[in-house]
This record gives sequence, structure tokens and C-alpha cells, in this order.
Amino acid sequence: MHKLATGQLLATVCCVALLPQLLYRSIGANGQHQPGDETCETLPSEIHLIKEEYDELGRLYRTCNGDVTVNKCEGKCNSQVQPSVITATGFLKECYCCRESFLRERQMQLTHCYDPDGVRMTDHDSATMEIRLKEPIDCKCYKCGDLVR
Repeated sequence: MHKLATGQLLATVCCVALLPQLLYRSIGANGQHQPGDETCETLPSEIHLIKEEYDELGRLYRTCNGDVTVNKCEGKCNSQVQPSVITATGFLKECYCCRESFLRERQMQLTHCYDPDGVRMTDHDSATMEIRLKEPIDCKCYKCGDLVR
């Protein structure tokens, strides 16, 4: 049984609408969302991973950790808030968020492994741990709430 202590590795930056006059979006002649000055991009990010491994009885066998560089999505997307007589809040909001458009799975090794007493493991089979994680390889602006996977 394996447990990844850091949880999900994907970072999503989303938009928050505060005041109608502060938010905008580019609208083309056909009324569709246009990229304009959006800065949504894939950027490298260094994170510290910790993964614990348990034996068949549920006892901690080893803990491995390491610093790894993974991609994240970051940037801004154009959004809009406008007055509306149709909605209950009195505003129509169109929010676009910087999200992953394609993921890849990577394999990497954690090279700092310790037994339950905190002693560094040195034998060949236990000194490193291979892990798999998913990271974005491309990011773009999507309407908030839309599923892309």
C-alpha cells in the first residue's frame, strides 16, 4: 500500500470576480471569447515530495523524499462581469481560468529513504523509490467549471 503525503501535484489558478469595472475580456465580432492579453502558461515549479510505504500489515516500512521539478499552470485569463436583469444576483459573470489542457505521466526517483526510526536506508533495493506523477505539459484558459479531461 502506498500513500503520497503531498496529495495532488496540479496547481490551478482561477479567477475571482470582485468589481464589474475591474474585470474585462476580449470579445470578437462573433461574440466569442478571445485570448487578448491572457498569460496562461506552463511553468516549472520545484516541490518537495514525501512518500510513505507500508508493509502488508499496515506498518510503516520506509519514508522517501526529495525535491523535484514539475510543471504547473499559472497566469491570468480574461473574464467579465456585467449587469443583468436576468440573473438573481443582478450580474452575469463569465470567468475563465488557467488550467491544464494536456497531462503527461512522469516517473522519477526519490533518493532519500529512511526506515521508521529515521535511519537512512543504504541497501540497493530500499535506498531509492520510484514514483509516478502527472503534470501539465500545456495550459490554456477554460471557462471556469468546465471539465477538460
